[in-house]
Amino acid sequence: MAGASILGTRVQRKEDPKFLTTGGVYSDDVSDPRLEGAVYAVFVRSTVAHGVIESIDVDGAKEMPGVLAVHTAETLGLEPIPSPFNPGAARSLLASDKVRHVGEPVAVVVAETLQQATDAAEMVFVDYEFLPALVDIEAALASDTLIYEAAGSNGVFDTTALGIPENTDTDEYFADCEVTVTGRFVNQRVAPCPLEVRASAAVWDGDTLVQWLSTQGAQGDKVHFVAANGGEGTKVHLITPDVGGGFGAKIDAYPEEMLLGSLAKDVGRPVRFVETRSESMMTLGHGRAQIQYVTMGGTKEGKVTHYQMHALQDSGAFVGMGSILAPFMTRPMASGVYDIPNMEVRTTSVVTNTTPTTAYRGAGRPEATAAIERAMDLFAAEIGKDPVDVRRMNLIPKFMEPHTTAVAQSYDVGDYEASLDKVLEAADYTKLRQEQQARRDSGDAKQLGIGVCIYVEITGGVDPKQEDAKIEVNDDGTATVYTGTTPQGQGHDTAWSMIANAETGIPIDRITLVFGDTEKTPVGGGTMGSRSLQQGGVAVNKAAVELVEKAKKTAAKLLEADEADVVIDTDNGVFHVAGTPAVSKSWADIAVAARQDGDDMTVSTTFVAEMATFPFGAHIAVVEVDTGTGQVKHLRQIACDDAGRVLNPMLLDGQIHGGIAQGTAQALLEEVRYDEDGNPVTSNLADYGMISATELPSFEVIHMETPTFVNPLGAKGIGESGTIGSTPAVQSAVCDAVSHLGVKHIDMPATSERVWQAIQAAQR
Repeated sequence: MAGASILGTRVQRKEDPKFLTTGGVYSDDVSDPRLEGAVYAVFVRSTVAHGVIESIDVDGAKEMPGVLAVHTAETLGLEPIPSPFNPGAARSLLASDKVRHVGEPVAVVVAETLQQATDAAEMVFVDYEFLPALVDIEAALASDTLIYEAAGSNGVFDTTALGIPENTDTDEYFADCEVTVTGRFVNQRVAPCPLEVRASAAVWDGDTLVQWLSTQGAQGDKVHFVAANGGEGTKVHLITPDVGGGFGAKIDAYPEEMLLGSLAKDVGRPVRFVETRSESMMTLGHGRAQIQYVTMGGTKEGKVTHYQMHALQDSGAFVGMGSILAPFMTRPMASGVYDIPNMEVRTTSVVTNTTPTTAYRGAGRPEATAAIERAMDLFAAEIGKDPVDVRRMNLIPKFMEPHTTAVAQSYDVGDYEASLDKVLEAADYTKLRQEQQARRDSGDAKQLGIGVCIYVEITGGVDPKQEDAKIEVNDDGTATVYTGTTPQGQGHDTAWSMIANAETGIPIDRITLVFGDTEKTPVGGGTMGSRSLQQGGVAVNKAAVELVEKAKKTAAKLLEADEADVVIDTDNGVFHVAGTPAVSKSWADIAVAARQDGDDMTVSTTFVAEMATFPFGAHIAVVEVDTGTGQVKHLRQIACDDAGRVLNPMLLDGQIHGGIAQGTAQALLEEVRYDEDGNPVTSNLADYGMISATELPSFEVIHMETPTFVNPLGAKGIGESGTIGSTPAVQSAVCDAVSHLGVKHIDMPATSERVWQAIQAAQR
């Protein structure tokens, strides 16, 4: 017996009262008694982008007040660790032979206070033999100067290594096309800028390393901390407090964090580390950073028949996660929502003397969407047709069973044209085009731009496609949910409580969430790739269903009835015999009875997904461009994002809003820049173009639900969709606003200066 399910309703976030009153407890706030007497580690960082280390003088630092230890790679016995993606690229946790980017840790000082450690770090002097700094991707690929000599090339990972052939000669490949367009698109490097910078604290509790850190997945990180602290057999307990944003950059384990265990053992004291904002901007993994060579061909009527792309991925100074995003995320999603029969996509990852790149909200999929959407705009302009009409002509028709693209990627379900129709109607597209034409006819200094993007992305696509969950009912009838996911603002406490409540009837305010603790939740995939709800949430659902079935057995004994006759009343959270609700047993009754029988009311389970899911949608951006100054004003953003069945519309809207803000920021403002010597020139928030509410309109969100068959909830991911749909739409809107002036393309970010320069160049 049950009323309407809580699922699908707007439920206020359980997390918010804490964050809005007392505040979260982040890694730098942890006050565990085991950390009493903690000292501080500060890292000496390279001031050189590329150079051989000739000597490191630490004598002055050792004499500074409060200093307990000063270490280099040599004194800690650190050996280079090969990249799993290219063994020729190896680095130690502190630079040992050479430095490869400004900010790379070279030495570490441990002192009684943070200020003492900071002062002492300034007394460490490093002599370098300077080497040419390679900042530009194309220049690095062509250079004879190698960042990793053992790799043999600065091109460190290529899809040809996966058995994918090189692209066909362009002239040959497009020989039968009536129309071709070609573009070189820069998907610029951006910084994740989480509100909480990296912080960690480590202590040895007996022979176990206990470490708190700000991460997106402690379970996945554990193997790296074991390796850094003695290898197999080392006991490591990682704990994740509240996390103030990650956006992909906190998936990785970083050298500074992995060294704290060794430092704590060396000084015999707990050790804390917290980076400054400038350190974060220089060393926390960057995102995007692709150059894309794209050619599209087809008929004069608008049918696209051929598409070819070669993407150069900037790996930064190491061959890490950023090196594999292009081949394993950009390439599979290269065809987007379009039915293009002939496609070739090659990717080449290149090391440069810049901060290593990693996953950043969308992680390879925004780059794929940006490339094909810009190509669609260029193709439409070339044949003189409306970009919406050309897109519609080439869309994959609605499908409710898997569809496989020309690059062998299988999508689950999709109705792309429906999402397009919804945003066109909401935007009043025809009226917008009329207003645009009126402004052009009048020669208005402020021109209107309209950008359209239709996208599909992959979520929950990283192996293993599974998640664990455990639900424990306590003697007072409250419940504890244990999950392998790690929230950083997504609302997992609210969502997982809603899912458990829907099956058990236990009120959501009587459900507690436990996450990010490798002792309490030893198995888990963390939070990344928009996987949490469709795998972690579904695991909670599976556990709740199994828990109810287990509870019915105990309830049947208490009610002296057949198990088959016992039902759960989810409105009141009680069990009774069907037809006789007056006599019931609560969860507290059942939990106590189970324990008295030597059992407990706990269920652990694993959900395994058969495949990834593929959210999709359409965005329309409307901007106003001052043709005299190049200034862009973002007027409207209409977004239809289909993430399958909606669990909580409030959480959905929050993810969409955040995604659009970050996507718009990339389109208009954000860019990590270096000078020719590899020095970062955007290493603080005064120089880096972070967006704020002032630069954004109120978003117009349209809900659409196409449930997937991949999981029982019918849910897909939503955490990254906003960044995938918004960026191309906003960029295209800017280009569209000045297209009548002869401007064909403007690379991101479309700053006032860049837009003004494009207008001037077109009018020469």
